[in-house]
Amino acid sequence: MKRIVLTLAFLFTAFQASAQAPAYPPHTVGNTQLRALPKNADGRTYQLHIHLPGSFAKDPKRRYPVLYVTDGYWDFATVVASYNNLNYDKVVPEFITVGLGYAGDNLDYGELRGWELSPVRMNPLSSSTGNADKFIAALEKDIFPLMERDYRADPAQRYLAGSSLGGLFTLHAMYAKPDLFKGYIAASPAVVMGNDWIIGQAKAYAATGKAIKARLYVTGAEYEWPGFLAGIKRYQALLPELKHPGLVFQNRTIDGERHAGTKAESYTRGMRFVFEPLAPETGPSKD
Repeated sequence: MKRIVLTLAFLFTAFQASAQAPAYPPHTVGNTQLRALPKNADGRTYQLHIHLPGSFAKDPKRRYPVLYVTDGYWDFATVVASYNNLNYDKVVPEFITVGLGYAGDNLDYGELRGWELSPVRMNPLSSSTGNADKFIAALEKDIFPLMERDYRADPAQRYLAGSSLGGLFTLHAMYAKPDLFKGYIAASPAVVMGNDWIIGQAKAYAATGKAIKARLYVTGAEYEWPGFLAGIKRYQALLPELKHPGLVFQNRTIDGERHAGTKAESYTRGMRFVFEPLAPETGPSKD
Protein backbone atom coordinates (compact mmCIF):
# COMPACT_ATOMS: atom_id res chain seq x y z
CA MET A 1 0.00 0.00 0.00
CA LYS A 2 2.85 2.35 0.91
CA ARG A 3 4.46 1.68 -2.50
CA ILE A 4 1.21 2.56 -4.32
CA VAL A 5 0.89 5.82 -2.38
CA LEU A 6 4.48 6.78 -3.18
CA THR A 7 3.94 5.98 -6.86
CA LEU A 8 0.79 8.09 -7.00
CA ALA A 9 2.58 10.94 -5.25
CA PHE A 10 5.43 10.78 -7.76
CA LEU A 11 3.04 10.80 -10.72
CA PHE A 12 1.12 13.75 -9.29
CA THR A 13 4.33 15.71 -8.75
CA ALA A 14 5.46 14.95 -12.31
CA PHE A 15 2.07 16.04 -13.65
CA GLN A 16 2.27 19.31 -11.72
CA ALA A 17 5.78 19.96 -13.03
CA SER A 18 4.74 19.35 -16.64
CA ALA A 19 1.63 21.49 -16.22
CA GLN A 20 3.71 24.36 -14.87
CA ALA A 21 6.42 24.10 -17.53
CA PRO A 22 6.46 27.12 -19.85
CA ALA A 23 4.98 26.58 -23.31
CA TYR A 24 7.81 27.78 -25.53
CA PRO A 25 6.72 28.83 -29.02
CA PRO A 26 8.01 26.78 -31.97
CA HIS A 27 10.70 28.26 -34.15
CA THR A 28 9.37 29.52 -37.47
CA VAL A 29 11.06 30.87 -40.57
CA GLY A 30 10.31 34.59 -40.88
CA ASN A 31 8.33 36.07 -43.77
CA THR A 32 6.90 32.69 -44.75
CA GLN A 33 3.47 31.27 -45.47
CA LEU A 34 1.96 27.86 -46.25
CA ARG A 35 -0.72 27.63 -48.91
CA ALA A 36 -2.56 24.35 -49.47
CA LEU A 37 -4.21 24.09 -52.88
CA PRO A 38 -7.45 22.23 -53.66
CA LYS A 39 -7.09 18.75 -55.09
CA ASN A 40 -6.56 19.01 -58.83
CA ALA A 41 -7.85 16.91 -61.71
CA ASP A 42 -5.01 14.41 -61.25
CA GLY A 43 -5.88 13.95 -57.58
CA ARG A 44 -2.80 15.83 -56.38
CA THR A 45 -3.03 18.14 -53.36
CA TYR A 46 -0.12 20.55 -53.45
CA GLN A 47 1.17 22.79 -50.68
CA LEU A 48 3.30 25.86 -51.32
CA HIS A 49 6.01 26.99 -48.90
CA ILE A 50 6.29 30.71 -49.66
CA HIS A 51 9.03 33.10 -48.54
CA LEU A 52 8.47 36.78 -49.24
CA PRO A 53 11.29 39.35 -49.56
CA GLY A 54 11.73 42.05 -46.96
CA SER A 55 10.25 44.85 -49.07
CA PHE A 56 7.11 42.91 -50.05
CA ALA A 57 4.72 44.67 -47.65
CA LYS A 58 6.36 48.08 -48.09
CA ASP A 59 6.19 48.18 -51.88
CA PRO A 60 2.67 47.01 -52.85
CA LYS A 61 3.04 47.74 -56.58
CA ARG A 62 6.32 45.95 -57.10
CA ARG A 63 6.49 42.58 -58.87
CA TYR A 64 9.17 40.08 -57.94
CA PRO A 65 11.08 37.25 -59.59
CA VAL A 66 10.22 33.81 -58.21
CA LEU A 67 12.42 30.79 -57.57
CA TYR A 68 10.36 27.58 -57.56
CA VAL A 69 12.05 24.76 -55.63
CA THR A 70 11.04 21.11 -55.84
CA ASP A 71 10.89 19.01 -52.65
CA GLY A 72 10.00 22.08 -50.60
CA TYR A 73 9.35 19.95 -47.46
CA TRP A 74 13.10 19.19 -47.47
CA ASP A 75 14.88 22.03 -49.27
CA PHE A 76 12.84 25.20 -48.65
CA ALA A 77 14.57 26.22 -45.41
CA THR A 78 18.02 25.60 -46.91
CA VAL A 79 17.26 27.78 -49.93
CA VAL A 80 15.73 30.58 -47.85
CA ALA A 81 18.73 30.68 -45.49
CA SER A 82 21.10 31.00 -48.44
CA TYR A 83 18.88 33.59 -50.11
CA ASN A 84 18.94 35.80 -47.00
CA ASN A 85 22.74 35.70 -46.92
CA LEU A 86 23.10 36.37 -50.64
CA ASN A 87 20.58 39.19 -50.63
CA TYR A 88 22.37 40.81 -47.70
CA ASP A 89 25.55 40.73 -49.79
CA LYS A 90 23.61 42.24 -52.72
CA VAL A 91 24.70 39.45 -55.09
CA VAL A 92 21.09 38.42 -55.80
CA PRO A 93 17.99 40.60 -56.17
CA GLU A 94 15.01 40.39 -53.90
CA PHE A 95 12.83 37.51 -55.04
CA ILE A 96 10.10 35.20 -53.80
CA THR A 97 10.93 31.58 -53.01
CA VAL A 98 8.25 28.91 -53.45
CA GLY A 99 8.89 25.42 -52.15
CA LEU A 100 6.72 22.89 -53.98
CA GLY A 101 5.27 20.22 -51.71
CA TYR A 102 2.15 18.35 -50.64
CA ALA A 103 -0.61 19.07 -48.14
CA GLY A 104 -1.31 16.56 -45.39
CA ASP A 105 0.36 14.79 -42.48
CA ASN A 106 2.56 11.69 -42.27
CA LEU A 107 3.12 11.66 -46.03
CA ASP A 108 5.38 9.33 -47.96
CA TYR A 109 7.40 11.95 -49.81
CA GLY A 110 9.42 9.35 -51.66
CA GLU A 111 6.32 7.90 -53.28
CA LEU A 112 4.67 11.24 -53.90
CA ARG A 113 7.66 12.89 -55.55
CA GLY A 114 8.25 9.92 -57.80
CA TRP A 115 4.88 10.51 -59.46
CA GLU A 116 5.57 14.00 -60.76
CA LEU A 117 9.31 14.65 -60.69
CA SER A 118 10.17 11.75 -63.00
CA PRO A 119 9.77 12.53 -66.72
CA VAL A 120 10.04 8.86 -67.69
CA ARG A 121 8.56 5.82 -65.97
CA MET A 122 10.86 3.89 -63.68
CA ASN A 123 8.66 0.86 -64.30
CA PRO A 124 7.05 0.73 -67.77
CA LEU A 125 4.07 -1.15 -66.34
CA SER A 126 3.30 1.38 -63.58
CA SER A 127 1.82 4.87 -63.78
CA SER A 128 3.14 5.83 -60.33
CA THR A 129 6.13 7.52 -62.00
CA GLY A 130 6.74 9.39 -65.24
CA ASN A 131 4.21 12.20 -64.78
CA ALA A 132 6.50 15.21 -64.97
CA ASP A 133 4.52 16.74 -67.83
CA LYS A 134 1.38 16.69 -65.68
CA PHE A 135 3.29 18.49 -62.94
CA ILE A 136 4.43 21.13 -65.42
CA ALA A 137 0.78 21.53 -66.45
CA ALA A 138 -0.20 21.98 -62.78
CA LEU A 139 2.44 24.69 -62.42
CA GLU A 140 1.07 26.51 -65.45
CA LYS A 141 -2.61 26.09 -64.63
CA ASP A 142 -2.75 26.37 -60.86
CA ILE A 143 0.46 27.52 -59.20
CA PHE A 144 1.79 30.27 -61.47
CA PRO A 145 -1.60 32.06 -61.66
CA LEU A 146 -1.96 31.95 -57.86
CA MET A 147 1.49 33.41 -57.30
CA GLU A 148 1.04 36.07 -59.95
CA ARG A 149 -2.38 37.06 -58.62
CA ASP A 150 -1.84 36.94 -54.84
CA TYR A 151 1.88 37.61 -54.50
CA ARG A 152 2.74 39.91 -57.42
CA ALA A 153 5.07 37.36 -58.98
CA ASP A 154 6.63 38.52 -62.23
CA PRO A 155 5.61 36.09 -65.00
CA ALA A 156 8.67 37.11 -67.01
CA GLN A 157 11.09 36.17 -64.21
CA ARG A 158 10.48 32.57 -63.16
CA TYR A 159 13.33 30.30 -62.04
CA LEU A 160 13.41 26.59 -61.16
CA ALA A 161 15.63 24.56 -58.84
CA GLY A 162 15.71 20.96 -57.71
CA SER A 163 17.99 18.24 -56.41
CA SER A 164 18.34 14.60 -57.52
CA LEU A 165 14.98 13.63 -59.01
CA GLY A 166 14.06 17.31 -58.67
CA GLY A 167 17.21 18.15 -60.60
CA LEU A 168 16.15 15.79 -63.37
CA PHE A 169 12.71 17.45 -63.41
CA THR A 170 14.46 20.81 -63.69
CA LEU A 171 16.39 19.71 -66.77
CA HIS A 172 13.27 18.14 -68.29
CA ALA A 173 11.30 21.37 -67.81
CA MET A 174 14.02 23.28 -69.62
CA TYR A 175 13.67 21.09 -72.71
CA ALA A 176 9.92 20.48 -72.52
CA LYS A 177 8.86 24.10 -71.93
CA PRO A 178 11.92 26.33 -72.43
CA ASP A 179 9.91 29.56 -72.27
CA LEU A 180 8.55 28.96 -68.74
CA PHE A 181 11.71 29.81 -66.80
CA LYS A 182 14.69 32.15 -67.11
CA GLY A 183 17.07 30.10 -65.00
CA TYR A 184 17.60 26.54 -63.78
CA ILE A 185 19.55 25.00 -60.89
CA ALA A 186 19.97 21.23 -61.26
CA ALA A 187 21.72 19.93 -58.14
CA SER A 188 22.97 16.36 -58.59
CA PRO A 189 20.29 15.59 -61.19
CA ALA A 190 19.30 11.94 -61.68
CA VAL A 191 20.63 11.84 -65.23
CA VAL A 192 21.00 8.04 -65.12
CA MET A 193 17.25 7.52 -64.79
CA GLY A 194 15.82 5.74 -67.82
CA ASN A 195 19.31 4.96 -69.16
CA ASP A 196 20.29 8.62 -69.58
CA TRP A 197 16.86 9.49 -70.96
CA ILE A 198 17.43 13.22 -70.42
CA ILE A 199 20.59 13.11 -72.56
CA GLY A 200 18.50 11.79 -75.43
CA GLN A 201 16.06 14.66 -74.93
CA ALA A 202 18.90 17.17 -74.88
CA LYS A 203 20.31 15.85 -78.16
CA ALA A 204 16.87 15.83 -79.78
CA TYR A 205 16.26 19.42 -78.72
CA ALA A 206 19.69 20.51 -79.95
CA ALA A 207 18.92 18.97 -83.33
CA THR A 208 16.01 21.40 -83.75
CA GLY A 209 18.36 24.40 -83.48
CA LYS A 210 15.87 26.17 -81.20
CA ALA A 211 17.15 28.58 -78.57
CA ILE A 212 17.01 28.26 -74.80
CA LYS A 213 17.23 31.82 -73.52
CA ALA A 214 18.16 31.00 -69.94
CA ARG A 215 20.95 30.33 -67.46
CA LEU A 216 21.68 26.80 -66.21
CA TYR A 217 23.76 25.63 -63.24
CA VAL A 218 24.47 21.89 -62.93
CA THR A 219 26.31 20.20 -60.06
CA GLY A 220 27.37 16.77 -58.93
CA ALA A 221 28.88 15.62 -55.62
CA GLU A 222 32.41 14.24 -55.55
CA TYR A 223 31.54 11.37 -53.21
CA GLU A 224 28.08 10.36 -54.35
CA TRP A 225 27.44 6.98 -55.97
CA PRO A 226 30.00 6.55 -58.77
CA GLY A 227 27.49 5.45 -61.40
CA PHE A 228 25.14 8.31 -60.51
CA LEU A 229 27.94 10.87 -60.71
CA ALA A 230 29.11 9.40 -64.02
CA GLY A 231 25.70 10.20 -65.51
CA ILE A 232 25.92 13.81 -64.34
CA LYS A 233 29.39 14.15 -65.80
CA ARG A 234 28.17 12.77 -69.13
CA TYR A 235 25.54 15.48 -69.28
CA GLN A 236 27.96 18.19 -68.13
CA ALA A 237 30.49 17.16 -70.78
CA LEU A 238 27.78 17.14 -73.44
CA LEU A 239 26.54 20.69 -72.77
CA PRO A 240 29.33 22.47 -74.68
CA GLU A 241 28.80 20.16 -77.64
CA LEU A 242 25.04 20.77 -77.77
CA LYS A 243 25.53 24.49 -78.34
CA HIS A 244 21.99 25.43 -77.37
CA PRO A 245 21.56 28.99 -78.73
CA GLY A 246 21.08 31.47 -75.90
CA LEU A 247 21.87 29.06 -73.06
CA VAL A 248 24.49 30.25 -70.58
CA PHE A 249 25.59 27.39 -68.35
CA GLN A 250 28.07 26.50 -65.64
CA ASN A 251 29.03 23.07 -64.30
CA ARG A 252 30.52 22.26 -60.93
CA THR A 253 31.48 19.22 -58.87
CA ILE A 254 31.06 19.90 -55.15
CA ASP A 255 34.17 18.49 -53.54
CA GLY A 256 34.05 16.33 -50.43
CA GLU A 257 30.26 15.89 -50.39
CA ARG A 258 27.88 13.01 -50.91
CA HIS A 259 24.51 13.15 -52.63
CA ALA A 260 22.37 15.23 -50.24
CA GLY A 261 25.29 17.18 -48.80
CA THR A 262 25.73 19.01 -52.08
CA LYS A 263 22.44 20.88 -51.75
CA ALA A 264 23.56 23.87 -49.69
CA GLU A 265 26.49 24.81 -51.90
CA SER A 266 24.67 23.90 -55.11
CA TYR A 267 21.72 26.14 -54.31
CA THR A 268 23.88 28.99 -53.00
CA ARG A 269 26.18 29.11 -55.99
CA GLY A 270 23.33 28.30 -58.35
CA MET A 271 21.27 31.27 -57.14
CA ARG A 272 24.26 33.57 -57.61
CA PHE A 273 24.72 32.29 -61.15
CA VAL A 274 21.15 32.28 -62.45
CA PHE A 275 20.25 35.64 -60.86
CA GLU A 276 23.51 37.35 -61.81
CA PRO A 277 21.91 39.52 -64.55
CA LEU A 278 19.52 40.95 -61.91
CA ALA A 279 22.03 41.26 -59.06
CA PRO A 280 22.51 44.74 -57.57
CA GLU A 281 26.25 44.04 -57.32
CA THR A 282 28.66 41.42 -58.63
CA GLY A 283 32.27 40.59 -57.90
CA PRO A 284 34.18 41.68 -54.77
CA SER A 285 32.52 43.88 -52.14
CA LYS A 286 32.66 47.59 -52.90
CA ASP A 287 33.96 50.24 -50.51
